[in-house]
Amino acid sequence: MAKGRKNGLYSGVSEELSALMRTGWADTEQHGLPLDEQAPYAAGRRAALSARFPGERLVIPSGNLKTRSNDDTYPFRPYTGYVHMTGDRARDCALVLEPRPDGGHDAYCYLLPRDGRDSDEFWLGYTAELWMGRRRSLAESERVLGVSCRDVRTAADDLAATPDVPTRIVRGVDPALEAAVTTDAERDAELEEALSGLRLVKDAWEIGEMRKAVDSTVRGFTDCVGELSRAVASSERWIEGTFFRRARLEGNSVGYGSICAAGEHATIMHWTDNDGPVRPGDLLLLDAGVETHTLYTADVTRTLPISGVFTPVQRMVYDAVYEAQEAGIAAVKPGAAYRDFHIAAQRYLAEKLVEWGFIEGPADRAFELGLQRRFTMAGTGHMLGLDVHDCAEARNEEYVDGVLEPGMVLTVEPGLYFQPDDLTVPEEWRGIGVRIEDDLLVTADGSENLSAGLPRSADEVEAWMARVAG
Repeated sequence: MAKGRKNGLYSGVSEELSALMRTGWADTEQHGLPLDEQAPYAAGRRAALSARFPGERLVIPSGNLKTRSNDDTYPFRPYTGYVHMTGDRARDCALVLEPRPDGGHDAYCYLLPRDGRDSDEFWLGYTAELWMGRRRSLAESERVLGVSCRDVRTAADDLAATPDVPTRIVRGVDPALEAAVTTDAERDAELEEALSGLRLVKDAWEIGEMRKAVDSTVRGFTDCVGELSRAVASSERWIEGTFFRRARLEGNSVGYGSICAAGEHATIMHWTDNDGPVRPGDLLLLDAGVETHTLYTADVTRTLPISGVFTPVQRMVYDAVYEAQEAGIAAVKPGAAYRDFHIAAQRYLAEKLVEWGFIEGPADRAFELGLQRRFTMAGTGHMLGLDVHDCAEARNEEYVDGVLEPGMVLTVEPGLYFQPDDLTVPEEWRGIGVRIEDDLLVTADGSENLSAGLPRSADEVEAWMARVAG
């Protein structure tokens, strides 16, 4: 049973109350639950992982609640590799792939079963369903997930009972399970690397989820434009809250902290305080994504003139970023080097910065020296999926040094950022930040812009804003 609050109002539980709480409950076991539509795909992912590690036990925890303050916790978000391999999103769980003599594996999901009504755990314990909400029973989970399920409370003992089985575990996710096994840090890192690499190419079901995430995000951006006048009367927080409402309505949440950066804040790459003013005449850089109920996220950015019309300098910067993005998108196709879209966009921006006199040319030399990075700051994109920066632990040879394949989903997001205190540019350029970001699906013959539902060119943005703002 969990430790009670030091200053709780009740000092204990009478025998009579305990007896009362254990009686009079209906049987709520759910029968005939359908197999989750993701389950066959998750089985295929487990098979691919199994093939990489014959004869070894693999332990992939979901993770635990994390304390926010005192006895309050952050909203739970399971470890991405666990979600990808199971389709499950519960806490305090683990997937174990147990090796078979034939080189394959038997899969077991260790889950928290339902709290029984024969003790006080269901209303006073750490798992307390009356406090935390109903969980699926193990039998229900087996039907939904299509995998054998066991009580996670035996997991540590089960793993410790067979120390001779070569084992790998994803570290830093569940300390209790980590303590139950003896593993090698380098070999464990290879497991996480493999889990990350297996997400590089999305299956058909995942691509469908990515479309849902992007479509909801498009609606969220439209919501924000429709409420820009109210944000002007409030702050960036109004924009953040407007997008969050759409994310919670149609998905699980936002896929990452929304960047609602108005004015000079648009020059800050990861501005998430979102507490600044929204002023007509300035730009709003909105970088946000809806995360679906299955935890796949979009990642889209638009830079909008708050007054509805770009100033001449704002348009000059915007058009340069737009053309750079066009060059990057054109480079996204199967068989192309992953870096090609980044190189194409950055080379174009280097040429513009030389043309404007902000960096010393010639452009090829400036690009080779990376001089444009003073104003472009970041790389031009990343893989996208269950994480906003998905597949981050994959092998370099498969990711940044690899080639694009059909089914990969990535962002193309060049930007220019002229800091408010940068004396190397004219005063009217200072404080301008522009980024345009779209989510690209690599197809058999090129790419598909999943976020094409949002306008990109300056003229299209202005016309869209006029329609939506009404």
